[in-house]
Amino acid sequence: MSPRPPHTLSVAPMMDWTDRHDRFFLRQITRRTLLYTEMVTTGAILHGKKHQLLDFSPEEQPLALQLGGNDPRELAESARIGADWGYAEINLNCGCPSDRVQSGRFGACLMAEPETVARGVEAMRAAVDLPVTVKHRIGIDDLDSYEHLSRFVSTVAAAGCETFIVHARKAWLQGLSPKENREIPPLSYETVQRLKQDFPGLTIVLNGGVKSLEAARAHLAWADGVMIGREAYQNPYVLALADRRIFGENTPAPTRREVLERMFPYVERMLAQDVYLSRITRHMLGLFQGQPGARGWKRHLSENAHRPGAGMAVLREAMSRVPDAVLDARPEVDAQTAAAH
Repeated sequence: MSPRPPHTLSVAPMMDWTDRHDRFFLRQITRRTLLYTEMVTTGAILHGKKHQLLDFSPEEQPLALQLGGNDPRELAESARIGADWGYAEINLNCGCPSDRVQSGRFGACLMAEPETVARGVEAMRAAVDLPVTVKHRIGIDDLDSYEHLSRFVSTVAAAGCETFIVHARKAWLQGLSPKENREIPPLSYETVQRLKQDFPGLTIVLNGGVKSLEAARAHLAWADGVMIGREAYQNPYVLALADRRIFGENTPAPTRREVLERMFPYVERMLAQDVYLSRITRHMLGLFQGQPGARGWKRHLSENAHRPGAGMAVLREAMSRVPDAVLDARPEVDAQTAAAH
């Protein structure tokens, strides 16, 4: 089976969630799924602690850096730094609706300024040889017509962007909180599908509301890729069969015990660097979502991982709260996938 494009399946950049510890954890579940950093602002990169913001483990690759900003020179310099750091892609955030992002005039409000986005993309492409991509909404506030969306994409594509990751829900910048905007207004997959029909030469990746590999595969009948967000964080084992079902790998999916045992050396390494255990394990709480023992696992970590001196014993004790049958169960491959191999 031939390799699939790199954007076939990815995990969305999510503030306070997709940090390096979460990405390393997810990488123990799926080797092929493209991962993204949290959004990092150009100001933070240019004037902040670069190592703290940008460091990652080689095992996290393929890994994309998501930038927040609007100034072409700052975007170009930040992209250059990201390329030197070893990232595989630079992504520009044009979808976040938070007040902090709006006050900096970037994120979703950039959808009202396609020319500004185009200048930023052009500057980043001139600065790096990496793919420069854009993640955006289908609209914002009253700028929610398909004509506006089409103009945004065509303007940015003319600057050289070939990949658009489209969150199929418009952003409300006034009147709704970002949390409320996760559910309101309704998703419109039809709008993203129309975009793909009208721009067949572009890579169009669907984002928003995808909660299973089965749903992702259905969308891949027309989309070039699918990005999974909150479900991949709250129920990370949903990705266990991604390498087989989406990318055509023959390797068996890891059991949850194998995932955890792969994490042990990393956790020990981070503990030796004075990283609190809870900084890592907070991303692992959903590993047993819907399984016997999930409550005991989460409770033990939540009550103990944050304590000073908490170490591997806490993690192993949390594992002991989960039945062996759950720890060692391997997800089933559906008949269609099995037949393909």
